[in-house]
Amino acid sequence: MGTDGNEGKGVTAAPRTLAEALRARGDEGLAVLLRARPDLLVPVPNDLTQLATRAGTRASVVRALERLDRFALQTAEALAVAPDPAPYSVLLALMAGDEGDPAVEAALPGAVGVLRDQALVWGDDERLRLVRTARELLAPSSQHASPTGLGPTVAEATAGMSPGRLQEILAAAGLPTTHDPVSAVAALTALFTDRDRMGALLDTAPMEALAVLDRLVWGPPYGEVTPHPAPPVRWLRERGLLLPATARTVVLPREAALHLRGGRAHRTPEPVPPVIAPAVEHRPQVVDNTAAGQAYTALATVEELLKEWNEGGPAVLRAGGLSVRDLKRTAVALDVSEPVAAFWVELAYAAGLIAPDGEADERYAPTPAFDEWLELPSPERWGRLLAAWLPATRTPGLVGGQDAKGRALSALGPDLDRGAAPEVRRRVLALLAELPAGASPDADTLLARLRWERPLRGAATSGTDLRARLARWTLTEAEMLGVTGRGALSTHGRALLPEAPSPESRGTAEGGISVAEAAAGAVRAAALLAPLLPEPVDHVLLQADLTAVAPGPLQRPLAEMLAVVADVESKGGATVYRFTPASVRRALDSGQAAADLHAFLAAHSRTPVPQPLAYLIDDVARRHGHLRVGAASAYVRCDDDAVLGEILADKRSASLRLRRLAPTVLAAQADPAALLEGLRSMGFAPAAESAEGDVLVTRAHARRTPPRTPPAPVPDGPPVPDATLLGAAVRAIRAGDQASSVVRKDTGDQGEDQDRERRGGELPRTSAAETLATVQAAALTGSAVWIGYVNADGAASQRVIAPVRVEGGFVTAYDHTADEVRTYPLHRITGVAEVADDQL
Repeated sequence: MGTDGNEGKGVTAAPRTLAEALRARGDEGLAVLLRARPDLLVPVPNDLTQLATRAGTRASVVRALERLDRFALQTAEALAVAPDPAPYSVLLALMAGDEGDPAVEAALPGAVGVLRDQALVWGDDERLRLVRTARELLAPSSQHASPTGLGPTVAEATAGMSPGRLQEILAAAGLPTTHDPVSAVAALTALFTDRDRMGALLDTAPMEALAVLDRLVWGPPYGEVTPHPAPPVRWLRERGLLLPATARTVVLPREAALHLRGGRAHRTPEPVPPVIAPAVEHRPQVVDNTAAGQAYTALATVEELLKEWNEGGPAVLRAGGLSVRDLKRTAVALDVSEPVAAFWVELAYAAGLIAPDGEADERYAPTPAFDEWLELPSPERWGRLLAAWLPATRTPGLVGGQDAKGRALSALGPDLDRGAAPEVRRRVLALLAELPAGASPDADTLLARLRWERPLRGAATSGTDLRARLARWTLTEAEMLGVTGRGALSTHGRALLPEAPSPESRGTAEGGISVAEAAAGAVRAAALLAPLLPEPVDHVLLQADLTAVAPGPLQRPLAEMLAVVADVESKGGATVYRFTPASVRRALDSGQAAADLHAFLAAHSRTPVPQPLAYLIDDVARRHGHLRVGAASAYVRCDDDAVLGEILADKRSASLRLRRLAPTVLAAQADPAALLEGLRSMGFAPAAESAEGDVLVTRAHARRTPPRTPPAPVPDGPPVPDATLLGAAVRAIRAGDQASSVVRKDTGDQGEDQDRERRGGELPRTSAAETLATVQAAALTGSAVWIGYVNADGAASQRVIAPVRVEGGFVTAYDHTADEVRTYPLHRITGVAEVADDQL
């Protein structure tokens, strides 16, 4: 049960403090503690006493309790209401009850082991002690109730009660009176803990009194009474079954409640985690193909989003983020709901594909990384998105809600980071991986399992369970990204999890997926996804209704040109494009000639170019550029003065405020862009021209931000240390503990000040000559010495070193504290003392 034994130390006496219990552990036991509670390593403790002190601080204990599963937490709660210290048999009785529970009996040693490993419990099985801070948090008090629903003990509830009143209670309960309050409380406690005598007393209780006890037995144990209570309540008060808590409140004593509960501290112990039930089972091939289709849609959606913002996206709010109006526009452009649009925007931001441009009129725009991302093969592009999604702490599901101060949370705005998100995301995927291939989980059982694993985590002040919401968002996002298909984890989705996760025990610290793990998992998953994605095609199918059907993903040059000459009408397995006069004019404005468009369509269509489409291109091209617009403020010129007369006669041109300067020239008070737009709305096809009279070719100008670094995840506490860091930390703590507790050799001529230094653990103080002589002697004899050392930053420490060489004002020695050879300037050594022979 845990690692709190005397492994490797030869200690036989029971530990008296947590520090002594930690000192009795082996290195592996300390490593288990530091792995489960990584906050204890920040910074690395100087010795085991400091480690024990830090392990008992409120913040650290709260964090450790939050990472316990439900049964380990129930075990800690039971110890909080048990005597201190408590034998294992008493704890077992509190957990299993008088009738026993085989499942509890089988799981309890493991739960106690977890609590011991995490230094929340120490001592052997005959003297289990819950650390004081945990007891204060979990035991009932006047400030808060116990999670078990139990109240104070008889001794606690009767503190301050008059001796006469205590004797009256004893007499009413049929007990002989005593001579002092202490023995009276002991007699009443013995009655309530004796199953036979307590049962006989309750047999004489009125039914109404038993009904009162039934309402209080599982908590809360407090009830209000009037100055003249009813007979059933009076009967219970007279016999001490209800004791006064305040002037108008009574409480059910803990011993009496345990008798009524059958000895159980909890109504329903939960030693076994809930089983995740499969909801529907599909063929794995169907799941993989469905997930691959979603992955392709995800790539197309992100690409469409970035192209929508290609010339400069929405403005950045003053407080940061995207406005509600801009999010709605983005959702309409992507043809998705606003929460889904928020997810894609946040995903692109996490992947470093979009960022604020940093200009005075700051707007969101694609980054240079977007152009690099576009050139990658589809599987690698998908892998980049997954590598950003897995460790991300930004939570798009919160968009549209409010923060603690009632301010709206916006997409790309601040306050969206939730440190628990990567952990929940990883855990949900791991639980999905435990199901048979092709099986989708029942969401309620999945959430029940997560609540069992971390019952104290995620509950917000509003009463909502953040972890449950994060889990639901993870299931939705995994489906949109193609990690799951039809709710079941795909084959490539399973590859996202680490190949060889570190062995985990229940209750140990489990963080999210690190950035490195996510990148490695994304590479594995992309390799498995690649065969499932459709190959890009180099052709379309032109139809007589002025549409083109793309039978699959198009090669990039073809897709880019087709996006210029036609508009997307519908998406899906086959994308449908529609040719319109406006889209053909857009292609002509970009510098294409009618002959170029005919050649392009003929080269990439598997069907002959329909005659209506050819006529449309020729008709728009014939009229394109017939009118020329330039800057006067603006003018219109045309070789056909009849066309200009038609424009002047049209009432729709009134807003342009045109007047004829010459038979073939009109002047306008509108700017050229507004004039172009106005003439096009009237059905004409004008072209812009330069000051030299040349047609201006208009192309979309891509707007890019300077190189940007993707947002770094905000961790939920310190990361779980790796084996290398754990080994170094354990060695440093051991060495520091040895240095702080080392015994100096008694030379017989120590003064009072030196003796106080030895007893109090202060830095040794010797003169420079004494320091040099002692270190030189130690180098000659190969013995160890205890030194006080002040580094360049002024930090003082104690060290045990074995000098090897002393020269040039420096001593080179093996440092037992750092477990390595180091060189120390002699002028930074405050003092030195020999170490007793039995210390090393």
